Amino acid sequence: MNRRNKVIVFSIIVAVGAAMAGTYWYYRGSDIPKVDAERIKRRPLEALVSASGTIQPQVSVDISASVMGRVTRLDVNEGDRVSAGQFLLQIDPKSLSSAVKRVQASLLAAKSARDQARVAVTTAVVNLDLARDNLERQRGLWELRLVSREVYDQAVSELELRETELRAREVDIATNDQRIRQEEAVLDSAQYDLTQVTIVSPMNGIVTRRTIEFGETVVVGTMNNAGTVLMTIADLSVIEAEIEVDETDIPDIRLGQIAEIQIDALPGRSYYGRVTEIGNSPIQEASALQATNFKVVVTLDDVVPNVRPGFTCTADIITDTRADAISVPIQATTVREMRVDNQGRILGEPLTADRAGVTTLVEAFSSAQDDGLEEIEGVFLVKDGRVRFTAIVTGIAGERYFESLTGVNEGDLVVTGPFNVVRTLKNDDAVQLADDDSNSSNDINFNLQF
Repeated sequence: MNRRNKVIVFSIIVAVGAAMAGTYWYYRGSDIPKVDAERIKRRPLEALVSASGTIQPQVSVDISASVMGRVTRLDVNEGDRVSAGQFLLQIDPKSLSSAVKRVQASLLAAKSARDQARVAVTTAVVNLDLARDNLERQRGLWELRLVSREVYDQAVSELELRETELRAREVDIATNDQRIRQEEAVLDSAQYDLTQVTIVSPMNGIVTRRTIEFGETVVVGTMNNAGTVLMTIADLSVIEAEIEVDETDIPDIRLGQIAEIQIDALPGRSYYGRVTEIGNSPIQEASALQATNFKVVVTLDDVVPNVRPGFTCTADIITDTRADAISVPIQATTVREMRVDNQGRILGEPLTADRAGVTTLVEAFSSAQDDGLEEIEGVFLVKDGRVRFTAIVTGIAGERYFESLTGVNEGDLVVTGPFNVVRTLKNDDAVQLADDDSNSSNDINFNLQF
């Protein structure tokens, strides 16, 4: 074989070897999963508690009647703006006017009886004076033995009778005074009831609801029967969002925390306020099928145009902030069972349930307990084409990132997905970065010279 043929054969052998090597590395590389990764950075974070609720005015008054009767005047409609003291409606005053006149007549009669009692007192005083003078004369005559004992005793008895009569007339005056006071109190009550037939607005606001019509009869509330609510007036200058917060989020909420409010009926704009009230009791009793919620009130800072009580809203309450936190993507965190020592330090990979000598789930669980396995939250860091599970301690959670207190550093490359890959990764697994094709292509170039 000449030199030229040897070169050709050698070239063919090298080409075939290169092709075989390329095929091997290609199929070997295809077994390495591709993952998404992100560099750890410092970011500002906000921990949010989101909840839904309704918009309500801070001050709202339900107007009810304190007297019963038919509505004879009605000057406002739902949606009207009213001012304090403005006339709203009137209830038929005829029966109450008659009651006032009847009590006035009773009061006059009581005063007349008192005047008669005073005249009787004057008469009793005169009679008493006459009885005293008569007793003095009879005493003198009795001492001179000019009258009989019987006449003298009659004079004594007459004096006692006149004294008793005077006290009785004085009692009549006191009784009539009390009756007059009673009639005056009844008159005051009747006159007050008469003033209640005219209902005026207690404050500036808007009539947000009117449940009475002209000619309807107003019913007064009793202990077991609620009275008629005529209308509701609300002051819409100060608006509150009453939201229902889950019990697990209540410990993070404090008075004064800032909240962002979105109103469903007014899209495209956010409103801001502060937490002004946190409920101490649940809104409803908890049950197996119902979560326990607490009422939280957020007072809006701005005036909301075209707002209506009862609008649904969503509130995002900022419970904590970090200006410059080491942030880990939420989708990067995962949980692994790791073997730990008494101080909680990770010792290595956990033993699997299919190892030698473990054939049942009960045995696997018992073995895991004996080996000190614990569920550890952490992330997979990428370095030199391989991943390493690293435990982390998280702080506050934002919308897309967790605050990492320990475990990772700024600049670390952390695996963020896909989810089906992240959940099956193990320590020291080889990976390819989805945006880096250097590991997936294994081109071999040969410069052959003949």
